[in-house]
Amino acid sequence: MEKEFGKKKEILKQIIRELHSGALPKDVKERFASVLEELKPEEIAIVEEELVNEGLSREEIRRLCDVHLEVFREKLEKERLHVEEGHPISILMKEHEIMLTLAEKLVTLSQIIESSTDTSQFKEIFHQIEHIAKDFIDSEKHYLREENVLFPLLEKHGVTEPPAIMWMEHNQIREKKKELNNLVEAHKISSSKDFLMILKNISIELKNLLNSHFYKENHILFPTALNLISTEEWSVARKDFDGIGYCCFTPPIPSKFEEKAPFIEEKVVQEGQIEFETGSLTKNEIEAILNSLPVDITFVDANDSVKYFNKAEKRIFVRTKSVIGRKVQMCHPQKSIHIVNKILDSFRKGEKDVAEFWIDMNGRLIHIRYFPVRDQNGKYLGTMEVTQDVTEIKKLEGEKRLLDWKD
Repeated sequence: MEKEFGKKKEILKQIIRELHSGALPKDVKERFASVLEELKPEEIAIVEEELVNEGLSREEIRRLCDVHLEVFREKLEKERLHVEEGHPISILMKEHEIMLTLAEKLVTLSQIIESSTDTSQFKEIFHQIEHIAKDFIDSEKHYLREENVLFPLLEKHGVTEPPAIMWMEHNQIREKKKELNNLVEAHKISSSKDFLMILKNISIELKNLLNSHFYKENHILFPTALNLISTEEWSVARKDFDGIGYCCFTPPIPSKFEEKAPFIEEKVVQEGQIEFETGSLTKNEIEAILNSLPVDITFVDANDSVKYFNKAEKRIFVRTKSVIGRKVQMCHPQKSIHIVNKILDSFRKGEKDVAEFWIDMNGRLIHIRYFPVRDQNGKYLGTMEVTQDVTEIKKLEGEKRLLDWKD
């Protein structure tokens, strides 16, 4: 079986290489009809993975994805996904349907508003366009669920390149929906010809992007995921989906999928590692992380005794080891102790979740926040003080993205 798939993989690679060299999809389909008839979605994902590892660039694969699909389309469309309601893939696919409907409606409205001479309808049509633009901005959680839940699961099963290519397309979609929203926000109820033409062009571009992207996910990425990811892993994924949240247009989601037995992944914890719900660290790593934070941290336990402070490189307030075990009330001037007690009491009773203050100290703006620390059951464990110099942060304007970084 593995030997047969090995031969098939080489043929699929040959198909993709020929397409990249300019071969016509029609000719390729005719020559490799028998192989294409037996094609499975996950095989395309595996072949793309191997081609990138062999030197074909990810950007080149993405650029010619639509050409690949032209060859594979007939077979892919014969496959029908059957997933229960509430399954993460079912949720994503329903959101795809809604977003494609919104995109179609946006194009139609932009064409109507561009060609219409009836100004009485303009305001109502523009209001609908505005609403759709906001819906697309709100669709961000759809992409976050894929990038932070689905993609990592695929990567655990050895499929890394197709998710990376889909993420590239997510960023294209983000730019286009942001462009749409900015245009609508800037022009409000403008009826200038330039605005209406740009609006129509952006609408068509967004629709085409979504059509192409969702087709790849529905017919290649999602079937691949369903064939590789276990039921137990999907159960955890659904909880992660719920944690990230849904879009304003996501249909009601049945909770029955959550009732499956929780998946407990078997983990091998190395000696010296401390296991957390979200990973494991050594004592040295924990201490280094806490000391690397750009904030001063002090933890006061449930009995109001100072139990820990980090050693940030540039501490704002002095802390010495002699403070460990000292009552926090003793660390404040007499005149403010009653306020300290009020804060701690409100945290202990669950009435407040933060107390914050800011002061001018030698020309620097210092932000001081207190947070109650509670366990998973809500039991009060103590209070954490976080102090930060926000002088430079307060001056920030505009944007500086990761790609703007210069060494």
